[in-house]
Amino acid sequence: MTRPGGSTPTRGADGREDDVLQRIARAIGGRAPGPGEVFIGDDAAVLRPLGGQVVISVDTAVWGVHLDADLFTLADLGYKAVAAALSDLAAMGARPRAILVAVTAPLGTDLEALHAGVGQAADQLGCPVVGGDVSRGRDVAVAVTVLGECPGGGAVLRSGARPGDEILLTAPVGASAAGLRRRRAGAPLDDPLVVRHRRPQPRLLEGLAARAVGAHAMMDISDGLALDLHRLADASACGFALDDLPTAPGATAVEARAGGEDYELLMVCADGSALRSAFAARGLAEPLTIGRIVAERELRTLRGRPLGREGFQHDL
Repeated sequence: MTRPGGSTPTRGADGREDDVLQRIARAIGGRAPGPGEVFIGDDAAVLRPLGGQVVISVDTAVWGVHLDADLFTLADLGYKAVAAALSDLAAMGARPRAILVAVTAPLGTDLEALHAGVGQAADQLGCPVVGGDVSRGRDVAVAVTVLGECPGGGAVLRSGARPGDEILLTAPVGASAAGLRRRRAGAPLDDPLVVRHRRPQPRLLEGLAARAVGAHAMMDISDGLALDLHRLADASACGFALDDLPTAPGATAVEARAGGEDYELLMVCADGSALRSAFAARGLAEPLTIGRIVAERELRTLRGRPLGREGFQHDL
């Protein structure tokens, strides 16, 4: 990990940068580099060649914007930032290879706690943190860049849906929004729905399985199923007819439709039975069929009624 000239990424006024970075590296922990690889500690990371298509994504999580600073911990912010970024790889059917984490934070921020959350996510999700950057800034912000690979090619895009295709979900949605609501009402951090909000689980194995059976289109549910499904339909120049909206236990229909941050996968394929078989062979939960793709671009319905673009969008 390095820093730009002039920044002072210390935990306190007496914290020396090199000491802080060493503590951060210990907090992250993680897998040791393989032969010929270099992770944290040099000017740049060195990786073995990536196979097939290289898939790259970056996400930024801001304390107080992407996670309520009064209700959650800095470790939660670090974890969620990594999980959200890796979910983008899952949505492409990519195998994760490396994580880079850049943090800006005011003087006095507990950087070790934040990076402990980063390390927990990296360890649980099986992808090493290979480097990053720390700098002083006005707000706490975590920018996570992830590198993945699709051996043999075939990264799954949003733009491949075809009329007649089946639309499936990895699991019911709305749990994250329900967890935030429950936390605001006083539920503890270990409440199962609250955990779904602060420690999401990107569907990496499911994304790999969907790509393996030739899914036509895919994306993750980050801003709300209704909004994200419209985005997929826009990219594929098609419409959709949903028969069902699987709602997580404890969530409302509105939370399922527009809550977002579930990081479940929305998958479109010609043969849902092939996808179900692939999931079963890998010990994954059975995906849920929710509807079909239609040719009429203007036809976008849930149970026969128009489904609007409901979900979260930043005001920029």
